[in-house]
Amino acid sequence: MKAFGGKVLFLDRSDINTDEIIPAKYLTEIRREALKPYLLEDLKLPGFEPQRDIPGRQVVVSRANFGCGSSREHAPWALEANGIRLVVAQSFARIFRQNMFNCGLLAVELPAETIARLFAEYAHREIFAAADIGRAAIEIRAERHVEEIPFTLAEFDRALVEAGGWLDYADARY
Repeated sequence: MKAFGGKVLFLDRSDINTDEIIPAKYLTEIRREALKPYLLEDLKLPGFEPQRDIPGRQVVVSRANFGCGSSREHAPWALEANGIRLVVAQSFARIFRQNMFNCGLLAVELPAETIARLFAEYAHREIFAAADIGRAAIEIRAERHVEEIPFTLAEFDRALVEAGGWLDYADARY
């Protein structure tokens, strides 16, 4: 099973769409690794520079409706190509969220108050987050502070993630 944790990249905006996650001009790529250099290249956030801010980050924390817009597996593929296997947000576009699970990646929804607190307390610090899907909890580590945040995950989604995605899940069962 994949690891779901590492250094956190905070993206402080709601409605980050799939065209901002991976621009449409790269949808002709069929290899996930080919998408790596283009992740979030069209995302406009004050002070955000993808080539500087993405390398070494394995977790994204964002606001509401992450992954809205066009339905495409390329968006989770581009995240995974960059080592990002966990996205935490207030909410996700339904198709994007399912595409994450189908690719064996973890999309965790947390209440708006929790997301706001994470941004207020940690967005300007280097922190680590790790999700334990068996315990349904995210551990946040910052300097000498550690906290655990519970989350919910449907059994079928958990099974997809634990299997490594839809193809591995289906291969093992059918």
